[in-house]
Amino acid sequence: MGELTNLPNIAAKLERQLNDVGITTIEELRQIGSREAWLRILARDPSACIMRLSALEGAIRGVRWHSLDDETKASLREFYHRKVKPEKLKAVIRHPIAKR
Repeated sequence: MGELTNLPNIAAKLERQLNDVGITTIEELRQIGSREAWLRILARDPSACIMRLSALEGAIRGVRWHSLDDETKASLREFYHRKVKPEKLKAVIRHPIAKR
């Protein structure tokens, strides 16, 4: 495992996906941002979901995705809905990010 797994929310599988899209360091992830990193992963893996997007944002901020503030969660949901294929929305509706 590389340095990305030192971040919250990043396990070996997500680190591999990040590496596969050219993101190999924490600094690269921070510079690229969660949205662009997620779009790169989505291009290779159509199963990339809002949870993965949230995990990336949380990793950049140094928190578990569950701890993201409501405004950030809403912004990520809006971005996700604009980018994802309509058939994937059914899964999002069944498993939305819970408000905490």
